[in-house]
Amino acid sequence: MGSPLRVAVIDVGSNTVRLLVSELHKSRLTPIREAKSLLLLGREIERQGTLSREKLAETRRCARSLATMAREAGASRIEVVVTAPGRQSDNAGELVRVLGEATAAPVRVLSADEEGRLAWDGAVSASPELAPTIAVCDVGGGSTELLVGTPERGPAWARSLDIGCLRLTERFIDDDPPGKDALRILGADVADAFGSVTIPLPQTAMATGGTARALRKLVGPRLGEDELATATRRLLKRSAREIAHAFGIDRERARTLPAGAVILAEVQHMLHTPLVVSSAGLREGVALSLLAESAAA
Repeated sequence: MGSPLRVAVIDVGSNTVRLLVSELHKSRLTPIREAKSLLLLGREIERQGTLSREKLAETRRCARSLATMAREAGASRIEVVVTAPGRQSDNAGELVRVLGEATAAPVRVLSADEEGRLAWDGAVSASPELAPTIAVCDVGGGSTELLVGTPERGPAWARSLDIGCLRLTERFIDDDPPGKDALRILGADVADAFGSVTIPLPQTAMATGGTARALRKLVGPRLGEDELATATRRLLKRSAREIAHAFGIDRERARTLPAGAVILAEVQHMLHTPLVVSSAGLREGVALSLLAESAAA
C-alpha cells in the first residue's frame, strides 16, 4: 500500500498567509507541516484600497517560501486560496498573478459563500461530537462568515459581512490599549452591521479562525458571554505588546483582538449559546476538498 496523499493549502488572508500540509490518517485529517507569515494585506487595502508594489513583492517572497516548504514536506498537490484581499483590493488581479508565479500552483479567489462553506467543513470535520444543529462563525481580518446547518446536510443558512478585526481596528482604534469610547463606537458599528440579520438558533456553535484561537489563550476554549466580557476587560487594560507577551500571541494579532472580541460577542449574543473554539477551519476544509478530488480522480 502506497504512502497517503499529501496536499498543501496556502491561505492568503487579510492578516496572515498560512501554510497547511496534511494527509488523511484513519479517515482524519492529520497536519504534517504548518507555517505562517504576518503580511497585513488588509491594512493596506483598508488604508488605500489597493496593494503597493512593495507589499506585492513581500507577498511574492512569502508565497515562494511557503510553496518550497510544502514541496519539501512531500505535498503532491498545492492550492493557493485568497479570501478577503482577493475580493476587496482594487488590484486583486495583480495579487493573484504574483501568487501564481511565486508558487507555480493554482490560485483561487474564494467567494464569501465558498469561504464560509470551507470553514464549516473544516470545523465540523474536526469536532468529535456534533449536535443536530450547529453554527460556525469565522471572524477574519476583512470579513466575518456565519453559517447554520446540520452535520448531515451542511449549512442551510449563511451570511458574510464585510466587517473583520483588522478592518474595524483600522477604522476605529487609534490608541493602545483601546479606550472604552472607541470600543463603544466600534460595537455600535458591529451591531448595525448585524442589524438586518436574523440567525436561525442552533443547539451548539463553533468559532474558527485566528481571532477565536487567540481569545482561547486569554479565556479558554468556551467563549460565552462572561468569557468574552473578561477578554474585553483584559484587552482594555493592557497594550498589544503586553497581551502578546503574556499570552503568546503575535503582537499584530493582539492589536486587532479587541475588535475581534467585539464581533464574536455580538455573534454569541445573537446565537444565545457559547462559542466553542475549533482548532480547524478554512485550510482544513480546502485540504479535505483537495483530497476528495484526488480520490475521485
